[in-house]
Amino acid sequence: MFASPLSVSSSHSAEHEASARDSFIIVAVDRDKNSQQAAKWAVDKLLSRGSTLQLVHVRAEAGKDEGDAEITQLFISYRGYCARKGMHLKEVILDGNDISKAIVDYATNNAITDIVVGASTKNTFIKRFRNPDVPTCLMKMAPDYCTVHVIHKAKAIQVKAAKAPAPFSTLPPKQFSQPNIESDASRASRGDWRKTSHTSSPMANRNSVDRLSAYAKAPSRDRPLSGARPAPQKDFDDYIDFIAPPRPSVTRSSFSDDIDLAMSMELPSIDFAESMELSSAMSMESLSFAGNDVEAEMRRLRLELKQTMEMYNSACKEAIDAKQKAAQMHQMKMEESKKFQELRDSEEEALALVEMEKAKCRAALEAAEAAQKIAELEAQKRLRAEWKAKREAEDRKKATDALNRNDLRYRRYSIDDIEAATHKFDKALKIGEGGYGPVYKAVLDHTNVAIKILRPDASQGRKQFQQEIEVLSCMRHPNMVLLLGACPEYGCLVYEYMDYGSLEDRLCRRGKTLPIPWSIRFRIAADIATGLLFLHQAKPEPLVHRDLKPANILLDHNFVSKISDVGLARLVPQSAADVTQYRMTSTAGTFCYIDPEYQQTGMLTTMSDIYSLGIMLLQIITARSPMGLTHHVESAIERGAFQEILDPTVTDWPVEEALEFAKLALRCAELRKKDRPDLGKEILPELNRLRNLGHEYETSQVSSTSTNCSSSAPYSFNNDDI
Repeated sequence: MFASPLSVSSSHSAEHEASARDSFIIVAVDRDKNSQQAAKWAVDKLLSRGSTLQLVHVRAEAGKDEGDAEITQLFISYRGYCARKGMHLKEVILDGNDISKAIVDYATNNAITDIVVGASTKNTFIKRFRNPDVPTCLMKMAPDYCTVHVIHKAKAIQVKAAKAPAPFSTLPPKQFSQPNIESDASRASRGDWRKTSHTSSPMANRNSVDRLSAYAKAPSRDRPLSGARPAPQKDFDDYIDFIAPPRPSVTRSSFSDDIDLAMSMELPSIDFAESMELSSAMSMESLSFAGNDVEAEMRRLRLELKQTMEMYNSACKEAIDAKQKAAQMHQMKMEESKKFQELRDSEEEALALVEMEKAKCRAALEAAEAAQKIAELEAQKRLRAEWKAKREAEDRKKATDALNRNDLRYRRYSIDDIEAATHKFDKALKIGEGGYGPVYKAVLDHTNVAIKILRPDASQGRKQFQQEIEVLSCMRHPNMVLLLGACPEYGCLVYEYMDYGSLEDRLCRRGKTLPIPWSIRFRIAADIATGLLFLHQAKPEPLVHRDLKPANILLDHNFVSKISDVGLARLVPQSAADVTQYRMTSTAGTFCYIDPEYQQTGMLTTMSDIYSLGIMLLQIITARSPMGLTHHVESAIERGAFQEILDPTVTDWPVEEALEFAKLALRCAELRKKDRPDLGKEILPELNRLRNLGHEYETSQVSSTSTNCSSSAPYSFNNDDI
């Protein structure tokens, strides 16, 4: 009666499974470093602790005189390594001239599934056996069910994977007699492997095979497989006699001894082992050779054993998986319970928040109702204020209209008077064109006048027109253009006529006029600063011109300059300090003359006109375009070539005074208004000094030569040229 292998402990079954798996793995070794690396790689990657490392060495037919000392020297390093790793060592020595063929034949006869071999070197297989490349031959000649690993520097550099399942073959025949089993086993445990003879007794072979048959036949009775049939004990004993004789041409004694030792170590816990050996020995003489049937039966038993072990391992894995799943389910249950508790806490917090939000909502509704009442009261107040403001505006408009009808500050002309004076706006009398409209020369009340006509399509013209009337009609100054009258209904302004036109025309010498002498230029600059100071000191509030440029400076027949075109002027509210500023929603003026700080911030101050004055002063002495003029002047001063930038039409410039004039103009044109000089305290005194210098120069010139006593003769202009 055989005991079932399933009754053995799980650890014992695991050892059997590991031994069964390791018995199908071999490492081909020789006296090179790559063989040691291959063995180490197999231990690390393919074998488990406590298993058996199976080494195969091929000895050439011509080198059969290789002694035990050399074999021992070959395997001694592996024995020490296995001892340190806690593993068994199995040494197999094959004979043959073709190393690859000997290894492949051994792998085929023993159903080897994995062959580990070191990469080929230049001093081992190639020189001794003249084999070009053993790993390559193994890759080509190995059976389809065998995987070949080529190892170099502890890494698999080539792998030929198996393409078919491995068949099961019989165990290699045992080559030791019965009395040597125990001693050889003890020597194997100590690592003392010695070369022995190829002969063995039938009883020893029978003992080893009977142990395997007893272990392999038990699963077929306990768990029969599909296609498997139970075999009687007598038939099985009859088959044993056929495989009992040894096969010396396949393995050496160390191989068969290791197999018998492994089998004896796997079955120490089975009680019927000794009785099985005795019965097998007694029936050995009566068995007949069964030949191929025994081989087939052993393969079937091996297959049944493997399948049974696989099912057992699968059941163990399923049990472990079930235990893990149960633990996971328990963990999930705990987590769900925790989440449920958290949800309950969250629900309670949410209810508390809802109550708080309701209270806030009630408070917000009450506040909204109060705010609505306040808004209604404010709306009523606003309506009353708007109605009051509307009435005040109407009253103010009526008063303004009445004042305009009876305004005595300027003379009111009718459109008929304007048309008669301009010969119905004859183009021959047109002397200029501005953004607001054309300018005509005419005669009114026996006086030469300039009439500015507002274009109907000028959107901002009406506002500028009214602004200019309000500014010019209420002020008189020698350096401000005099407003003689107006026709408000048709947008006509009547000014005094300026014989020499604008400063821009004279600097550019339009009409081929003579250049202005430097002394007169200094006087023009002082006149402009004087008129500008008058605007800035206007009462009750300062007045900023906002469009100061040479085109808006007019010259009379004595070169007295007057500021015109104050349509963009702004009355700036007086602040607490001396600095006046007023924030504008949009900038106004002419490009290159607009204050950069005013353009960026919209803060309008009297210093905005100082910047425009600085640019205009530089044009007076250079007669150049305002575009980049400050940069050119500064660069010329730094290079020491200031005289080159002065107006070349004037040949007698006083360079030192002109340089002081230019430096003052550059200070006026500083980007930041706080860096610009004060008009009344710094600019005007310096310009008056230069004007006096020019006046002295003119007096000296008149006294020195009588031909130049009349200043009007060389600088008189034809009115048609203006």
